[in-house]
Amino acid sequence: MIPLSVPAVSEATMPYVARLRVDPAAATDEADAVLVVEDEEGPSFSGLHGLLTLEGVCADALEGDVMLVQPDTGRAERLLRHGSSHNTLLVTERCDQLCVMCSQPPRKTHVDRFALFEQACLLARPNIVIGITGGEPTLYKDDLFGLIERVGTVRPDIEFHVLTNAQHFEASDVDRLRQDVFRRVSWGIPLYSNEPARHDEIVGKTGAFDRLQRSFHVLLLAGARIELRTVLIQDNIDHLPRLARLVASRLRFIESWSIMQLEKTGFARNRWAGLFVDHKVGFEPVAAALDYALLHGKAVHLFNFPRCTVPAQYRALAPASISDWKRKFAPACATCREQDQCCGFFEWHPDEHANAWISPL
Repeated sequence: MIPLSVPAVSEATMPYVARLRVDPAAATDEADAVLVVEDEEGPSFSGLHGLLTLEGVCADALEGDVMLVQPDTGRAERLLRHGSSHNTLLVTERCDQLCVMCSQPPRKTHVDRFALFEQACLLARPNIVIGITGGEPTLYKDDLFGLIERVGTVRPDIEFHVLTNAQHFEASDVDRLRQDVFRRVSWGIPLYSNEPARHDEIVGKTGAFDRLQRSFHVLLLAGARIELRTVLIQDNIDHLPRLARLVASRLRFIESWSIMQLEKTGFARNRWAGLFVDHKVGFEPVAAALDYALLHGKAVHLFNFPRCTVPAQYRALAPASISDWKRKFAPACATCREQDQCCGFFEWHPDEHANAWISPL
């Protein structure tokens, strides 16, 4: 597992953002901190906010990384890793839904770090896609929109993918969302059932399905790009074929539909037996949904589905979707000829289940 937070000692007293440079010649911005020494205590960098020493990681692995240094906690977060295509900013831990399988259980408190995240985005490498997640990012909609507008104006090469429950878009947002900068934003929105009551039950919020339809209308008028997301659980597996019909008929404006296998963390950790669907022995509802969506021209993906657990005719729909920093493979995967195309498993997935489940290709 790649550490995204490392121990740090800084001369600064307030949080700040810095981009780390091992090669002094690569420093082009006043926010660049340049390596001055690396010894048994770790690499030390010098920049606008003084000296910074990091522990537990070598300097070469940090070249070009954009860090959020927090002197009060003695930690530094690797917000944007230079060599990775999986970079996501957690902008809040508050949420107004309580999904039964939530992988990031919400908290009531919020620490506003939007200004620091904006600085980080401006230091990102060229042509990057930056994920934004929560909690629910649109609880702070003006801050979120402002960050996207300002970064998008200065850095037109950057794209954003925002995970949102889409409970807070209003008709008054349409003109703002029609701006060119929002053409480079994809909104990842969950929909768990074609039946309003079942969707509401899964997300723990009465009226959520109806409110989502209103937001879809707003986003449609704005010409927004939407990736629909459906996590597979026992509560909705039988609804999947009917959900596919809804997607193909009433939600034709979405760019793609991602059907996602469950992640054993957060609320799902202690509810696994009642939530997890073994698609390897019961793929029929998934296949029916895929067939219908594909027949009607929708782009469909299977996220978090190890390729060997998917019937051969659907494997091309199952990419290496799990972020590199939290992905692992079972020991038996070493002999698989398709490992480089496979999602593998989340780092916290039980090894005994992974080993018993896979059949290396």
